[in-house]
Amino acid sequence: MINQDYGNRTPATPMTNHQHNHTPDPQKNIAVAFFLNASFTIIEIIGGILTNSVAILSDAVHDLGDTFSLGLSWYTERIARRKPDSRYTYGYKRFPVLAALVNAVFLLGASIFVLSRAIPLILNPEPVYAEGMIWLAILGIIFNGAAVLKLSKGDSINQKVVRLHLLEDTLGWAAVLIGAVVIRFTGLLWLDPLMGVMIALFIIYNALKNLREALRIFLQASPADSDIPELEEKLMKIQGINEIHDIRTWTIDGMTHVYTLHVVTERGFPAEGYPELKKQVRDTLKAAGFEFVTIEIDRYDEHCGLSDC
Repeated sequence: MINQDYGNRTPATPMTNHQHNHTPDPQKNIAVAFFLNASFTIIEIIGGILTNSVAILSDAVHDLGDTFSLGLSWYTERIARRKPDSRYTYGYKRFPVLAALVNAVFLLGASIFVLSRAIPLILNPEPVYAEGMIWLAILGIIFNGAAVLKLSKGDSINQKVVRLHLLEDTLGWAAVLIGAVVIRFTGLLWLDPLMGVMIALFIIYNALKNLREALRIFLQASPADSDIPELEEKLMKIQGINEIHDIRTWTIDGMTHVYTLHVVTERGFPAEGYPELKKQVRDTLKAAGFEFVTIEIDRYDEHCGLSDC
């Protein structure tokens, strides 16, 4: 006898009006951050050309990537709110992960382009307008800092990636400000392309890290925040379980996890105890962060028919 419980989910507790008013809206926050970043990117590109600063132009490329990312994130966060249907039975929560993946690839390409321009200028620096760089750096800190604050409470990988990029921008502008002040009073022009190289390398490092996380999700690796062996030990302590096997775990978007398994009951365990057994398994997995759970129960003397059982 095989008893199955597919995709069981525990209904969410209704949200009170008080809670609703204080819950951050990821879609609205990303929209505000998008318009802030898009506005400043235009200013930044013009300012980078006028000041002849490679550091500012490299950050402009980064901000352009962030603007693209924010726009894509805004769109995919809207899609992610759709309910599961016959086409996407787990829902649309993976679309923001796709946005994070695309943005990471875009940033890698843009940063490599910046490196190709900045490295030769270290040996042959060109004059820059330091005063203009200082004012642009101050504006950059204000605009990007405001966008970071707007996304400070986002939990999805999409919002985390976007927030990280904007935080990088803010720190990058702080570095540009310091460098511009030094150039203004010392005339060390090679500092400008050097800052451009450092910003680009920092972007590449974090873009690769975000790309790896997004790829782990798409390749259905086990959730990074779950200790699967420890969880198996907890399941084996449930009364009535003789063995568990054919375990499959993955995450939909980095926060919503899936767990499927076969449970082999002890010899003589009555079929009437299956519902309670499933409930205990489900509660254990839910406590570990698994929202979608599929349980298949096999009797002690039953062969499940899978090659790896």
